[in-house]
Amino acid sequence: MQITVRYFASIREVIGLRSEVRDVPESMTAGALLDQIVREHPEIEGLRRASRIMLNQDYAEPDQLLSDGDELALIPPVSGGSDAFRVTDQPIDMQALAALVSSQASGAVTTFAGQVRDNARGRGVLVLEYEAYESAAEKALAKIGADIRERWDIEGIAITHRVGRLEIGEISVGIAVASAHRAEAFDACRHAIEQIKRVVPIWKKEFYAGGETWIGSEAEYQAAYGGSNPRSTS
Repeated sequence: MQITVRYFASIREVIGLRSEVRDVPESMTAGALLDQIVREHPEIEGLRRASRIMLNQDYAEPDQLLSDGDELALIPPVSGGSDAFRVTDQPIDMQALAALVSSQASGAVTTFAGQVRDNARGRGVLVLEYEAYESAAEKALAKIGADIRERWDIEGIAITHRVGRLEIGEISVGIAVASAHRAEAFDACRHAIEQIKRVVPIWKKEFYAGGETWIGSEAEYQAAYGGSNPRSTS
C-alpha cells in the first residue's frame, strides 16, 4: 500500500523533501514507518523524540495502523518548543508565555489570562481545584494550536493550563498569540479559549462556604442553563 509522508520545518530541511510517497507492507504502524525513516536519516532521531505524529491531519499514536492512501506527517515542536502547550501545577507567567511566541515579525501579541474569581453560578467561591488527563490535555491543546494555524495567519501560539488547588485571583489558563496584525491575534485567542472549554480533558471543582461540586464543560453548562458567562474561569 502507498502512504504519503510529509515533512516540515527542521525535519524537512534535514531530509531535503517536503513530501514523498512510500510503498509499505500491510499492517504497518505509524511508528514502524517512522522507525524506517529514522534508519534512513539517523540525523533526525533527536528531532523525532521531540515531535508528534499526525495521521490524516489528526494527532495519532505510534501504534496506530496505517491504511492505503493515508497521509502521515512528522510534526516538529511548534513555536515555543515543548513549552508551547503545557499542563502544569506551577503559577503561569504571562510575560514568559508571550515571549515564547513573539518575534521581530510580530506586529501584535495578544494574551488571555483566565483568573479564578470569587463567585460562580450565583454562589461565592472560596477556591478552585483543577484535575486533568495531562498527556491527553496537552495533545488537545496542541491540536487547538494546529487548527488555529490553519485558520489564521499567525506567527505563534502558546497555551498553558494550571492544575491543582488555585486561590482567588490566580491564573488558571494563559494563552498567547503572535501575528503580523492584531485582528488575527484577537480572533485566534478568543477561538482558543472557547475550544479549551469544549474539548480539553480538564475539570474543575468549585469550593463554596456550604459545599463543593465538580464542574464539567462550561459550554455544556451554558447549553443546559442558558445565559452568558463572559467572566467565567476556564
